[in-house]
Amino acid sequence: MADAIGLLRPRTVIGPSLRAAGEWALRFDTFLHVRIGGLVRGTCWLILDGHEPVLLREGDTFMLGNPPPYVLASTLDASPRPAAPVWAGAQDALVRIGSESEEDLYLCVGHIAFDDQNAALLTDLLPPLVTVRVDDPHGTRLAQLIDLLATEVGIAAAGGPLVQNHLAQILLVHMLRAHAGQTDRPTGWLGALNEDGIGAALRAVHADVAHPWNLKELAEISHMSRSAFAHSFKNHVGVPPLEYLIQWRMSLARDALARDTLSISELARATGYLSESAFSTAFRRVVGSSPAQFRNQARQPPRSAANGS
Repeated sequence: MADAIGLLRPRTVIGPSLRAAGEWALRFDTFLHVRIGGLVRGTCWLILDGHEPVLLREGDTFMLGNPPPYVLASTLDASPRPAAPVWAGAQDALVRIGSESEEDLYLCVGHIAFDDQNAALLTDLLPPLVTVRVDDPHGTRLAQLIDLLATEVGIAAAGGPLVQNHLAQILLVHMLRAHAGQTDRPTGWLGALNEDGIGAALRAVHADVAHPWNLKELAEISHMSRSAFAHSFKNHVGVPPLEYLIQWRMSLARDALARDTLSISELARATGYLSESAFSTAFRRVVGSSPAQFRNQARQPPRSAANGS
């Protein structure tokens, strides 16, 4: 997990937090990547377009992955207003709705964005909404982290942004663990978290991506027969073992090419290919362009910057 999240290069924006009283509803537009939040106090409804409304209670946490528009509301019949101007009026990292003396809700949220090159490593694995209840095996720990995050947001202490950033990323890891334990669907590399044998094979691949791995070696690491390993791996991860290996190598390659840290021949060797041509063929099959084309495109400034807007 550390390898994958490190490759995503997460960037965290915490808050503002929401304190509210009375009847209210805010409609949020769709956004990219991940938002994590939790209720420090009170209850509210989370209404995701196309999904059944979810009542969040004190101590519950939630994670939104590339979601459609959604509403946070005190009641299901409250009329929502756009959240953007309300959020823009935050003061001291806090949005208030209603009378301060009557506040009965305290919601803490953070947005985690990833490098676009590899964001799909995670976002393709997530449903639009993951909810962890406070009485879930992971729930108490997550509620404590949300409480710590809310405390850091509410004080102007030295090193606050650094602490907030790390707490948000710890929250992300625990939410991913909770999600992997809740679902019986294939969840990519998340699917190995609760599987010792498959996890051992994945750790070996990530530790030495340049090694010429084959199915027999990976099955032996997992203490399974080749057929049992291949079936279990695909069942939990969603793709065959050697296809996963290729996808992971190409994720590393995209990251290196975008940052121009290695030549193409060096990158070929670093990702387990005996020649630049073999690497280029695999890269084109997975990514849809040659390594040189991808690197050149990554060097181009964003369109908005090029236009001066």
